[in-house]
Amino acid sequence: MAMIAGKVQKKSDEISFRKGDERLIKLTGSAANKVTKLLTRQGRPEGVLRVAVVGGGCSGLQYKMDLQDRPANRDILVESQGVKVVVDPKSALYVTGSELDFKDALQDGGFKVNNPNAATSCSCGESFSA
Repeated sequence: MAMIAGKVQKKSDEISFRKGDERLIKLTGSAANKVTKLLTRQGRPEGVLRVAVVGGGCSGLQYKMDLQDRPANRDILVESQGVKVVVDPKSALYVTGSELDFKDALQDGGFKVNNPNAATSCSCGESFSA
């Protein structure tokens, strides 16, 4: 900590992340449009889309997506179609080469991950195994 003009100032909370490219994950134009609209609606036009893989679902693994203000420590940041996407190192093992698409439809609509690493997926399309 440093003393500046009588005030205690903590060392800045620097975030350490790596830059990746679309070989990790890429967005289609449709997905990028939807994410941009969602970020703007939430008042975070400079925010990021977090894509993670967590345990669960019918096949053992499932995707989790969240809008956040910025990357976290150790994240990998990819810019695709003008959208910043972050992936933690563990999830990167499962999503490498994936494409995120968005379909605006009543049936089978929403975000879909086209993942070449998925060995099997369940019938609902929400989970996979690698």
